[in-house]
Amino acid sequence: MIDTQGNGLVFLLCIPRSGSSLSTVMLQNHSRIFATQEMWFLMNLVDLSKADSRAYGGSSIIRQFYQAMVSEDVFEKACRSFALEIYNGFLEGSGADFIVDKSPRYYYMLEWLDRLFPQSRRIHLQRNPLSIAASFKKVDRHTGESFDLIQSLNHPKLHMKAIDLTLGLTRLNDYFAEPHPLAYELKYEQLVMKPQEEMEKLCGFLGLSYEQGMEQYGQFVHSTKADMFYSMGVGDPFLSSHQEAHQGSVNNWKNILDRQEVEWYCRVLGADLFERMGYGEQLQEAERWTGVQFQAEPDQEVLERLQQQLTAATDCRWQQNYRLRAPIDGVENRASLQSSPDSQEAAKIDPTLAAMATIRQLQAALRAADQRLERGYSERERLKKQLDSAQSKLKRIKSWIPFGHQISAWASQRKIVRGGK
Repeated sequence: MIDTQGNGLVFLLCIPRSGSSLSTVMLQNHSRIFATQEMWFLMNLVDLSKADSRAYGGSSIIRQFYQAMVSEDVFEKACRSFALEIYNGFLEGSGADFIVDKSPRYYYMLEWLDRLFPQSRRIHLQRNPLSIAASFKKVDRHTGESFDLIQSLNHPKLHMKAIDLTLGLTRLNDYFAEPHPLAYELKYEQLVMKPQEEMEKLCGFLGLSYEQGMEQYGQFVHSTKADMFYSMGVGDPFLSSHQEAHQGSVNNWKNILDRQEVEWYCRVLGADLFERMGYGEQLQEAERWTGVQFQAEPDQEVLERLQQQLTAATDCRWQQNYRLRAPIDGVENRASLQSSPDSQEAAKIDPTLAAMATIRQLQAALRAADQRLERGYSERERLKKQLDSAQSKLKRIKSWIPFGHQISAWASQRKIVRGGK
């Protein structure tokens, strides 16, 4: 079970489109790990005191209540208790003693995560920034949305995908800039090239023994965990079309982005960030392709404008160049304890509890699937109404056509009478 310090809790930290769905669908196949699709609820907790507008009113009263009557320590304690109920509710009866919270955009609240669960493990998932931008474009094209990389970077209003691709990326690399026993770097490119090797190393970081075949997620597609994972309908929409990791998306950014997009994005990020992330070769390839040698420093004007947009919209204020701050006492002891035979014996649970956990997971999967179906039905109904309206307009236009022929004939006759003028 997760304790108040966060032992047993693992945060998979990255920006969207970094490969977090692939990482999670592999991790969840370990018998001692509970991992599902994106949770995001901690972001809602950290912003709870901001009290968005509600139909029943009282937003100003709620904000005043939190600001004047609830201390920061009490608020954090209450949020921690709520989160523990959620996390441990998932673990109860599952046989797992680790839970992975994979929620892109947790870069939004890194300071708060360190205070809330200081002993939690953090996995930093890295991917070539150009491939991430290409993935945004590819997925939006697939879903029928419109993503314009250059327009998003220059938009006068807040565009969260632009925040992800710039401030989010920079902030996570600042956070993980120094080695820490509670932090582990996982590269997407290495994961798809050597999935078993990377899973073995990742299990070692968590103090667990690697379980054979856990990276072959296609073999677990009919498990209860997989039912819950896929029922959420978020993350990579292409994941379920493959049975195992593949390298098709590793270096396809030149097939998706154009030269102008690559030039703009690399200018905004600056060459130093690519080097820090370990993607200097990819940057050189971008320079050869665009014919531009990029400056080391990022475009501060663009980054400052994006930061101002985010602050204005969310009232979020980050510490500059924030680094992971967590006590390291007891980390090694905790890892050895969790991998010991005694702890594995203790992990064995009542079969009734295991059955109840399975039932809860299946119920959650059914609820998520029902909601997706309901949304799909609503969308179909909306499109049907649009189609009916368009057909009705078309019929009205067609009904005018005979009269239109008469007008045309009348106009032609009148033109002849007037001498063709």
